[in-house]
Amino acid sequence: MGKLKVGVIGCGSIAQKRHLVEYGANDQVEIMAVCDINEQRASEVASEYNAKPYFNYKELLANQDLDAISVCLPNYLHSEVTIASLNSGKHVLCEKPMATSKEEAEAMITAAEENGKKLMIAHNQRFVASHTKAKMLIEAGEIGKVYSFRTTFGHGGPEGWSIDGKESWFFKKEEAFIGAMGDLGVHKSDLIRYILGKEVLEVGAMVETNAKKDTTVDDNAVCILKMEDGIIGTLTASWAYSPKSDNSTVIYGEKGIIQLEDDPTYSLILQYKNGETVNYELAKIQSNEVGGQTTTHVIDHFVDAIINNTPTPVPGEEGYKSLKVILAALESKKTQTIVQL
Repeated sequence: MGKLKVGVIGCGSIAQKRHLVEYGANDQVEIMAVCDINEQRASEVASEYNAKPYFNYKELLANQDLDAISVCLPNYLHSEVTIASLNSGKHVLCEKPMATSKEEAEAMITAAEENGKKLMIAHNQRFVASHTKAKMLIEAGEIGKVYSFRTTFGHGGPEGWSIDGKESWFFKKEEAFIGAMGDLGVHKSDLIRYILGKEVLEVGAMVETNAKKDTTVDDNAVCILKMEDGIIGTLTASWAYSPKSDNSTVIYGEKGIIQLEDDPTYSLILQYKNGETVNYELAKIQSNEVGGQTTTHVIDHFVDAIINNTPTPVPGEEGYKSLKVILAALESKKTQTIVQL
């Protein structure tokens, strides 16, 4: 086949800093179309990538030459636009969180199945070198039985990252549905499921808005998770970690501890109970700081799955399981109970 013809719907920061850059670097891809309701933004991005600008996503989807779509829109539009894209016969890579409800997520998965198209959710933390290495070490029994963990993702907030700054949709409940938990926490619910190879069974959560003035969504959340095999741990998400972001995970096992992205030099540190320590210098994790835009590998995996007709590494079903943890955290906060998944 010739080059994969791709359209990107939504031309904000995630599209400009990750999706478009990585499609542009993949020699199997032609960026054919981009879309944004901000016409100037769409036109500027289109000229940069020699693509056709659209200002209405339905017009873009009517283009029969397109093979695949990246959905880089506010959370409340993920489901609607993903389903429309799948129904128009295109493969879809959707940003996280995949949806704002279980019903939306299920409808997206059904649409992918009915149309025989691939749906992948952009959970890039699975492809970070330290995270894939940790999964291998745990599966190989290096730290024996896992007892506990802590995983966190926090930075100063979307105003420093989003193209619209403080006016961003991230802060508006009707468009974002959920704040730091959806932006950052869902990355970590996906990551801990991936690294441990276990599902979350119970969630208890404190989900608060205590740092940002002009927002209608959460900006600080602390969750307690109980996994299969009785593993317990904490998941935290914050838009109030300033000036330094934190994207670390620590796994505690019977034979030792694995520290991930918790040290400026070594992205994985393995401390054995017998006193031995092994430091791994691996490819750096992506960050929102200057110079942090190392490749996420998400686009390459998506493209490979389409070209080789193989399953995507993060199909809709996986995105849904990670979303359910976040929805359970909201339910826990609302009901002040431990929620069973």
